[in-house]
Amino acid sequence: MFGQTDLATPKSDLIKDSSEATFMQDVIEASREVPVIVDFWAPWCGPCKTLGPALEAAVTAAKGRVKMVKIDVDKNQMIAGQLRVQSIPTVYAFWQGQPVDGFQGALPGSEIQKFIDRVAAMAGDGGLGEALSMAEQALTEDDAASAAEIFAAILGEEPENAAAFGGLVRAQLAMGNLDQAEAFLAGVPARIAGAKEVEAARAQIELTKQAANAGPEAELRAAVEADAGNHQARFDLAVALNAAGKVEEAVDELLELFRRDREWNESAARTQLFTIFDALKPQDPIVLKGRRRLSSMIYA
Repeated sequence: MFGQTDLATPKSDLIKDSSEATFMQDVIEASREVPVIVDFWAPWCGPCKTLGPALEAAVTAAKGRVKMVKIDVDKNQMIAGQLRVQSIPTVYAFWQGQPVDGFQGALPGSEIQKFIDRVAAMAGDGGLGEALSMAEQALTEDDAASAAEIFAAILGEEPENAAAFGGLVRAQLAMGNLDQAEAFLAGVPARIAGAKEVEAARAQIELTKQAANAGPEAELRAAVEADAGNHQARFDLAVALNAAGKVEEAVDELLELFRRDREWNESAARTQLFTIFDALKPQDPIVLKGRRRLSSMIYA
């Protein structure tokens, strides 16, 4: 679905031993489809015994976005000489038939991961960006089931894709599956737990739970009109308005509450405003206007 790589690509296809006879096919030609990392090693090389398995693990984890070819320099001295391999381990990355990156010596795991990520990025995202757009479009068109399928497929290829993870949670919410959405969020990978897309999903879950307990809008509006100083009624009205899709009106009520008493209920108005802002896209006019007005009050 997302290009030429596939989650089910077998390890034997991702990592292979090569030789001078098959170098053109295994590296040069293969790199026109996906970046290929070439590990020049030898059985007697101590650092190679550490680097090789670490590279293999990182390549396997990349799930087809990059491949690896191993060259024993003792058996393939001519190709090693042509590529000016002077010491081992030496690693080259090939893309579109050309060497584009590389290093000599053993590297720590974090640097290996950066190298793999950098090389894989040369081929783009393998169509994941287009898939994300398709999923978001499906959500916009109220086809949450299709959106959820696409987001889940993206996560199958890239489990730490924050946009897809947040999107899957939002799709579950759109289908009314609050428990499932919360379960997904509880299992978010630590590396993306603080990503803005995940924070947005977390905020939407909170607003969804509030909406389930929202009071009657008409009665709350009447209570506020009868007593403008009834802060709880105004806060509850904002919750009811947001639940009804009247987000801008909800923001207006919360800003008015903040203006009247910013410390009420442990700054509940500001906290609720930030929850609404987080749930929306950063460039949403409601967010931009609301943040500007809130800032003017804070720093007045």
